Amino acid sequence: MPKAPKTKSKKMPKAPSTRAGANAGNKKEPARAKRQKKDPNAPKRGLSAYMFFANDQRDKVREENPGISFGQVGKMLGDKWKALTDTERKPYDEKAAADKKRYEEEKAKYLASLEAADDDEESS
Repeated sequence: MPKAPKTKSKKMPKAPSTRAGANAGNKKEPARAKRQKKDPNAPKRGLSAYMFFANDQRDKVREENPGISFGQVGKMLGDKWKALTDTERKPYDEKAAADKKRYEEEKAKYLASLEAADDDEESS
């Protein structure tokens, strides 16, 4: 019985990887630098006026539209935010300004404490 002729199998080229370390051997593109760990003691950033609005309105949007997806909630909140007048936005802008001031004060205290800790380490 004669053997069937062998067919060459076509190999598919590998898709380029999108991971950060994939280009480590490639001389043209350097590997991405790793992110520095965030200090858990650092103060939380201030919220924007939109975020205050979204936090205030999110439950209301969910009640009005039961079963709505996460993305759709965000879309509806964005549309409502765009439809607000300046007078309707004012309370949220004031909250954002107060939160920004709080953040700046906490950040100044935090940075001062870091400098004090650095000075203590140097003098030891």
